[in-house]
Amino acid sequence: MSAVELREVSGGYHGEPVVRDVSLVVRRGDFVGLIGPSGAGKTSLLRAILGALPRVEGEVAVLGRPVTPGTPPAGLSYVPQVESVDWDFPVTVDDVVGMGRIGRSGPWPWPSRDDRAEVATTLARLGIGDLGQRHIRELSGGQQQRVFLARALVARPAVLLLDEPTASVDVKTRDEVMHLLAELHRDGLTIVMTTHELNAVAAHLPWVVCVNGAVIAQGAPTDVFTGPILSRTFGTTMRVLRDTETGGVLVAEAGSHGPFGSHLGIGGRQEAEVGAALAGVGGGPAGR
Repeated sequence: MSAVELREVSGGYHGEPVVRDVSLVVRRGDFVGLIGPSGAGKTSLLRAILGALPRVEGEVAVLGRPVTPGTPPAGLSYVPQVESVDWDFPVTVDDVVGMGRIGRSGPWPWPSRDDRAEVATTLARLGIGDLGQRHIRELSGGQQQRVFLARALVARPAVLLLDEPTASVDVKTRDEVMHLLAELHRDGLTIVMTTHELNAVAAHLPWVVCVNGAVIAQGAPTDVFTGPILSRTFGTTMRVLRDTETGGVLVAEAGSHGPFGSHLGIGGRQEAEVGAALAGVGGGPAGR
């Protein structure tokens, strides 16, 4: 059964479509990355799934139920980009995470004992159990990202949407976030995330969807990460180098100004020369 399904969806803002005729199926238990340039419609597709994108035409369903524009679907949680958060709002970590329990709580306007226990359990699982009384603006970027991930998870969703969850964090935090998402995926959570980090993130996801106003291609990174497909997606010449031993890939712009400029060919010698870089990228991802 599909977790998310978009059928010929077109929509945008102020009468201008951002995405056109998008059809996409995310199966239960999938871990999917949406990649593409800025303004390509990645976030708009997440908003369509949330029921927050003005639709011109098409249908969206989550967990088999149609999504009504303006009404968030049940069973789904969303983690926005950290940059969109008002860090001056006077709330603690416990307050932020507890917001994820709204709709699950009882008739009273304050958190129940079960709510507080669920918040504490979720924070502990994400390694920030000692931060409950801290103000969110006092946290590091990685801690802030974990707080908003906790807010999404405390509702126990079946589907998790994330918008650039590794943006504006350091390498160590990025890897920690991705390891955590991989663990959640292994536990059965369906995950859809946007990312602009092709080498560090998207190359390791089981399934990627290339977006630029429409779906350009989709599949395992080993199939989708090709020069022609990525060049169509990003509107510029892209080069993909592969490690013949591990299957790892390294993506770079092919402009003459870069180390992989258009004057270089893709052959055994060049592939050998970037072996060290590819070793840091890692092997191919698991199948879908």
